[in-house]
Amino acid sequence: MTISSDNSVFLSPLLGFFGRKAYLCDKINHNITDAMKMTRRHGMAFLLMALLALPVAAQKQFTLEDLNFGGNNYRNMIPQNRSLTWWGDQLVRVSPDTCWLVNVANGKEKVLFTRDKLNKRTGASESSSPVMGLNAVSFPYPDKPLALIYTNDQRLLINFKTGREEWQQPLCLGAQASEWNEQSRAVAFVKDDNLYVTDGVGNTRQVTSDGSRDLVYGQSVHRNEFGIEGGLFWSPDGNRLAFYRMDQSMVADYPLIDVPELTDSTHVMATPAPEKYPMAGQTSHLVTVGVLNLLTGDTVYLKAGDPTDRYFSNISWNPNGTVIYMMEENRDQNDVTLMAYDAMTGNPMTSLYHESHPKYVEPQHPITFLPWDNDKFILWSEKDGYNHLYVFDMASRELRQLTHGDWVVMDLLGFDTERKSVIIAANADNPIQQNIYKVDVASGELTRIDEGGKGWHSGRLSDSGRWLIDYYQEPDVPRNIAIVDTRDNEQMRYFTAPDPWEGYAVPEYRCGTIKAADDVTDLYYRMVMPVDFDPAKKYPTVVYVYGGPHAHNVDARWHWGSRSWETYMAQRGYLLFILDNRGSENRGREFEQATFRRLGQVEMEDQMRGVDFLRTLNYVDTARLGVHGWSFGGFMTISLMTNYPDVFKVGVAGGPVIDWKWYEVMYGERYMDTPQTNPEGYAETSLIHKAKDLKGRLQIIIGLNDPTVVPQHAYSFLKACIAAGTQPDFYVYPGQGHNMMGHQSVHLHERITRYFDDYLK
Repeated sequence: MTISSDNSVFLSPLLGFFGRKAYLCDKINHNITDAMKMTRRHGMAFLLMALLALPVAAQKQFTLEDLNFGGNNYRNMIPQNRSLTWWGDQLVRVSPDTCWLVNVANGKEKVLFTRDKLNKRTGASESSSPVMGLNAVSFPYPDKPLALIYTNDQRLLINFKTGREEWQQPLCLGAQASEWNEQSRAVAFVKDDNLYVTDGVGNTRQVTSDGSRDLVYGQSVHRNEFGIEGGLFWSPDGNRLAFYRMDQSMVADYPLIDVPELTDSTHVMATPAPEKYPMAGQTSHLVTVGVLNLLTGDTVYLKAGDPTDRYFSNISWNPNGTVIYMMEENRDQNDVTLMAYDAMTGNPMTSLYHESHPKYVEPQHPITFLPWDNDKFILWSEKDGYNHLYVFDMASRELRQLTHGDWVVMDLLGFDTERKSVIIAANADNPIQQNIYKVDVASGELTRIDEGGKGWHSGRLSDSGRWLIDYYQEPDVPRNIAIVDTRDNEQMRYFTAPDPWEGYAVPEYRCGTIKAADDVTDLYYRMVMPVDFDPAKKYPTVVYVYGGPHAHNVDARWHWGSRSWETYMAQRGYLLFILDNRGSENRGREFEQATFRRLGQVEMEDQMRGVDFLRTLNYVDTARLGVHGWSFGGFMTISLMTNYPDVFKVGVAGGPVIDWKWYEVMYGERYMDTPQTNPEGYAETSLIHKAKDLKGRLQIIIGLNDPTVVPQHAYSFLKACIAAGTQPDFYVYPGQGHNMMGHQSVHLHERITRYFDDYLK
């Protein structure tokens, strides 16, 4: 190798390395300068000796502004991404100002259109509702060059090849809910709890007039359980609209209050903000389903019988928009029927499927018709012990299991219509992975099609199902994006995100398994080691816990799914331990239902197996053991603090459930039954009588306006502690709900951190 006279060839990699550090101290600069001078006199050997003697620049330290989602620098600290969408089978990358067409074979891009050009071609100006950004652009018609774009007050279809605005529709600003249909171009929306529809030519019709807090239209019902995410359901052709109607006049009000903002000089006194809240065992709301015929203006209601103590969910349509399907479940949640209704009359047509279980059945997904056969649909069920897909033939009334195995289907991404296969996300390769597979509908053959096969993959299919966008992370991969040909299983890497934490003091993240308290079941854990870990030292350790249904903490994402706060604590000298106990998701029905009627008990047994494991590690200071969790994790935190008072020295419980009889009907009764039918279970799991057993330092944190775990939980525990003479600490965030939003989340995590620093460190 020849070294140039100014040594730039050799030194540039080194200078690039130091340029990524937080700063360069004068000593390093002087050493480099001296090294260059000596090189001129003594050559390569002297240079190498001098450079090897240079001190390494200090690694940067994280702040909560970096790591917390409400932090000012958080956006720069998360893995980069690419916003992608499909125009038929053509891939489009989207940014606020530009859309690029992406070649699916090689990833090369060319500009499709820009925001500035659209505004110029349509004659828009700053005063005439210009296109404000392309972030929400979509391409609803695979065979037409039309982009659906939003201004600050309009919905537009613009021909991006000619630049012509082909259609527009005013937005309903302040709508409580809305749903647009690309076929009829009609939009349904809810305002002041009443339902309206604007058709494709701009005519607006008020569908209901009696909406109120007591009578709610077109919004989520049953407190968003059973997979419900909205209350408006268009038929495929957009000529009929199914919608929820919820009468909650009989439901008790929980008395939340709004505290005036500090800048509000017009309000002196706090104002009532009551929440309709049906607690376990109490009267719940009544739900019915209406169907609006957009062409005639007529509305009928499905004749589903008395809605008292029944749940209606997973609404879907047949392909020609004449039949509505709905899952109907009893209040005990152990008996489900799939019903079909005539959309013209609302009359029941037939019962297609029935399922029951001694504990509970939990429908989460509507049926999905096969695109190539209008007589067959996909049904989800856990009937064999794992969440799998079944094909139902309406002609023969036969149900055939499509996917099999001791694993669960997590998502149905769509279909490859030519090869007649369904594309799914599942954990068939590993319980803590999510991979993407195609399943041949005729044979059931399962083939993994994602890139790499490890990690956590999410996908988005093109219109025909030929192409797949594969977004994924692995424990040491911040984010990759591949484009996959689902038919020949070829993958092309489109994007590799750089590590946004390069140059920072990053801890080691470990993952492993231990046995559950049944001595049979494997439980997965994550451990975040203190920065600059020394196995000869002993470290204060915090157990972070959730533990409840429909959630997990440990998976094969970046850093094993670690929450950024764990990194912040590891930087401060703590060891973090996170374990997914029985009762958490994606492990099958037996695993999830092990906690039935006794929430918190099996979970604590498994968490204590985690503590037993920590005791085998010489570097864990078991005299300085803390615990922290939120919501169900708050319940678990106080449960562990009071049931094992000599184990946990410090705890922070956020939004904790204290007694399940004060929690909402749908969730609470699914897992606990009612207080009337399971008094022993409610008594066993209540933390009120455990207040007397509190020994360590416990901080309880809630949002004053929490509509999910209402403040009565925390207040009642405080009353019990006062009566028992125990001394928890308490902090409240006025105006906040179940989670602290925006920059208040930074304040929250600083408070949590300080509590452990004060009493555990």
